[in-house]
Amino acid sequence: MTDTVVADIGALPDRKAQLDNAIAVCDPAALLMSMVHVTGDTALLDEFGARLSIVEPGIHYRTGIRPVTPPGTYPDDVAEDIRARARRILTPDPVAELGVPDGELFNRMATVCTSEWVDAEFTPILLEQSGFTKDRRHVPVTVTPPADFEVIVIGAGIVGVNAGIKLGEAGFGFTIFEERDDIGGTWFRNTYPGAAVDTPSHYYSYSFELNPNWTKYYPTGPEYQRYLLDVVEKYRLRDHIRFGTRVRSATWLERENRWEVVTEDRAGTVVRHRARAVVTALGMLNAANIPDVEGMDTFAGSIVHTAEWDADLDLRGKRVVVLGTGCTSVQVVASIVDEVDALDVVVRSPHWLVPEKAVGGDVTEGEKWALTHLPFYDRWFRLRAYWFASDNLYPMPRIDKEWAATHLSASPANDMALRTAQEYLLASFPDRPDLIEKLTPDFRPYAKRIVKDPGFFAALNRDHVTLHRASFDRVTPEGVVTTEGAFIPADVIILATGFELQFTTAIDIAGRDGRTLAQVWKDGDDPRAYLGVQVAGFPNLFITAGPNSAPNHGAGHNILSEEHVHYVMECLQYLLENDYAAMDVRQDVLDEYNRKVDEALDDTVWVHPGAEINGYYRNSSGRAIVPCPWRLVDYWTMLREPDPEDLTFIGHAATGNGGEAEEQ
Repeated sequence: MTDTVVADIGALPDRKAQLDNAIAVCDPAALLMSMVHVTGDTALLDEFGARLSIVEPGIHYRTGIRPVTPPGTYPDDVAEDIRARARRILTPDPVAELGVPDGELFNRMATVCTSEWVDAEFTPILLEQSGFTKDRRHVPVTVTPPADFEVIVIGAGIVGVNAGIKLGEAGFGFTIFEERDDIGGTWFRNTYPGAAVDTPSHYYSYSFELNPNWTKYYPTGPEYQRYLLDVVEKYRLRDHIRFGTRVRSATWLERENRWEVVTEDRAGTVVRHRARAVVTALGMLNAANIPDVEGMDTFAGSIVHTAEWDADLDLRGKRVVVLGTGCTSVQVVASIVDEVDALDVVVRSPHWLVPEKAVGGDVTEGEKWALTHLPFYDRWFRLRAYWFASDNLYPMPRIDKEWAATHLSASPANDMALRTAQEYLLASFPDRPDLIEKLTPDFRPYAKRIVKDPGFFAALNRDHVTLHRASFDRVTPEGVVTTEGAFIPADVIILATGFELQFTTAIDIAGRDGRTLAQVWKDGDDPRAYLGVQVAGFPNLFITAGPNSAPNHGAGHNILSEEHVHYVMECLQYLLENDYAAMDVRQDVLDEYNRKVDEALDDTVWVHPGAEINGYYRNSSGRAIVPCPWRLVDYWTMLREPDPEDLTFIGHAATGNGGEAEEQ
């Protein structure tokens, strides 16, 4: 072939052609912002902004009126004029005339970039989360951490890695204990076919480590794991991580004002460590949820849970049964449908699925070039990814009681999600009313996680795929008997049944007066924390991704990682600056905080009558223990620095035993 393939940057003859290709395919909003940086000409904002219909943030969600095009989409004629201007203005090696804009200019630029009014309250979080600035320290930093101020981090996933980076930058001694053989947490463990992130690549990453080289708009599990590995390598964290080492217990030593942490490695060697502070970075979902089904041990074929995937398992030509229909199940089914001889999907309670064109979509080479070479383009591209998946969605899970009394949906905003899912379901199965009935949930959108379809509905339309609205009744050597009485012959059973909800209670953690965290939290059934991080009676214990901290209306685990780690760093620095040994949250403050949490959650789909289907979001008494009730911007602001009025402080910093280990 002699024709030039424009989408392949590597085939282009020179950087001018690469620039032209990037301009042709990249995001026009981020491109316009980059031109403002390159030229320093803010008149471009007025010129093109005047041609946009700038609206209130999330207006479509609040009114329930769906826009013709996705929020923030520039009209075609405006986009083309921006590209034409870029061809005249930009050179193959552009240099920024304008750096990080001040607050007022930043808000103007963000408003034009999103086509939505961006208020000043969002400026700090957008500057940080978009990568324009690093997180700003709030507690004055005048005291250097002493050599004996050792911090232990439990877990080396996205939060643990971030904690290690920030502790190292601040000069704290630290050790990360990781039970598995490498970093990554969820993304090291989940290697099942089709494993992928359901948050956009260019946002689901550290704000201080933007990656212009994502190959897909929603990253696969292996690609996200490679990103984390690269970050660990850059910050040289491996010397601080002890792999294959599980934490058995942590005990607060009242006399020393330290934690004694007991670890055990694969060889059975038990070591006792001393630390001034302990940071748990285990996430909420750890242990695989294995259903208790009669006869599982009699099955003659292979049974595998998606969290314990066997890389040697060959599915080609096999009769496969998949149990589950959450995010994991739809990814597995879409991924293996072409390999197997017969595929039966057993669904007890279906989720609402919505179409997402970008799921599985490749990032063009032109877009990658723009992200790498155009000044500040990557920051504005990330800002848009965050903005349209964050607090604009806050109305979605909230109950309008008058509306909810006569509708399945919770509000006009929630109804918009419902209609989108219903229309997608109907369009996917125009001649299969049986499948439509089986795949229609009986709960409101957002009561369970909304699932973006990677090809699940298309797979169900295949001749060799059968859907069962049932569960497992029992397993025989030859297959599965469903609760509907159907027998399904099988060679392989895949359990896509998720995880058990665990908030750190799998570790024996004993605080003041010998009380354990498991006792305080009723074996994990009723976990309560201040800001989702601190528990009264457990000084200098910081539980990241704790109860009622998950941003279930939008964004992703990455923002939770950054705001919790930021709060931990501010707390530790506060101790140093004031010569305290430890801090503890007041019980009355914790109780009042959780009262407000429960009050705010009362008017959401997670708690409101009809939400009994919630699964792990709720505990045995119906209390929502996972979702955070606040807007992202509000919760982020709460975590900027500790409030001394909410805390009690213990003694003066003492020396001795910090970080020392004793082998048994």
